[in-house]
Amino acid sequence: MLEFLKARVRRPAAGRDGKAASGVGRGKAAVSFAARLTLDSVSRRYDEVLALDRVSLDIAPSEILCLLGPSGCGKSTLLRVAAGVERPSSGRVLLDSQEVAGPNVFVPPEKRGIGLMFQDFALFPHLTIRDNVAFGLKSLTRSEAKTQAHAALERVGLAHYAGAYPHILSGGEQQRVALARAIVPRPSVLFMDEPFSGLDPRLREKMREETLAILHETRATAIVVTHDAEEAMRMGDRVALMRAGQIVQTGKALELYRAPKDILAARTFSDLNELAARVEGGNAATPLGRFAANGVPDGAEAIVCVRQRGVRLLAPGEGVPARVLDARFLGDIALVEVAVQGLDAPLFARVKESDVPPQGAEIGVAIDTGAVLVFAAGNGDWPAA
Repeated sequence: MLEFLKARVRRPAAGRDGKAASGVGRGKAAVSFAARLTLDSVSRRYDEVLALDRVSLDIAPSEILCLLGPSGCGKSTLLRVAAGVERPSSGRVLLDSQEVAGPNVFVPPEKRGIGLMFQDFALFPHLTIRDNVAFGLKSLTRSEAKTQAHAALERVGLAHYAGAYPHILSGGEQQRVALARAIVPRPSVLFMDEPFSGLDPRLREKMREETLAILHETRATAIVVTHDAEEAMRMGDRVALMRAGQIVQTGKALELYRAPKDILAARTFSDLNELAARVEGGNAATPLGRFAANGVPDGAEAIVCVRQRGVRLLAPGEGVPARVLDARFLGDIALVEVAVQGLDAPLFARVKESDVPPQGAEIGVAIDTGAVLVFAAGNGDWPAA
């Protein structure tokens, strides 16, 4: 584990006076020399288990790619193989077109010029916070390493803790120290494995924004592993959705949200109402209306997915008749459960807290057609219970 943290360090570029430019006191993270990362048909097998199945990705210099998917889908395995923590069973990994892992080549992570940030932060309890940050700066003198570490701590707002030890820090502060340690060697690629999962929701949001700002400052290429779709959409220039060791779909967050490849992808990005339907005349017919079948052939069974935010609550006599069963307040919005004429299961709507009708009220509902997705039924992908 220790060797994984000893990333190759580039000495600071010389300033006009011939001295190294440290950037101390500027409150900005030093710029990295971003690399292109390419995975070419990478597989990883553990005995009989195929954890990665011919994964190919191309990540541009300075791009932030979020690997998104459920637990056990291969996200962390892909990150470890890409970083050099594990060898691929087949396929190649390239940095700026130079092969660093393949059938006859394997460059260890400490010689790739990369940064690693783990879920548990992996701080050394016997080292001061400054020494934790400086740990990977082996090619610098002690004085240079100290200066660079202090600058990184200033950037994350923890320079006043430089001489203290990790045990006095909160979870969010330890996360910032781990981030400072990861960026201080100016890595060409930064790998982050669910770095915010151990933080409470408020702190997670704050640290996510701070980390995103630092990634933009350093301009390093970055891969962030997460199981949180909102986090992936917020942080990633692109999102790669994984399932069962394969990349299912890649693209910008808005592209994946608007045009998910299948119903499982749709469920990843939205809270859905799912209605069974049959396609006739190019439309899927439901008690809520007829919706364009989007290529599902006539006569086929389909699933009509209605995003909860796309359900509009109307006055009685408008839209499809319905009755309010329950409402759960979620802060600024509420999740309203309604019984709709012609539907066996309740329909859920997310609305502003101020727009919630009383329980038992007779209302009408209508659907925003832009909030509807239609998929062919089959392969077990029937409406979720």
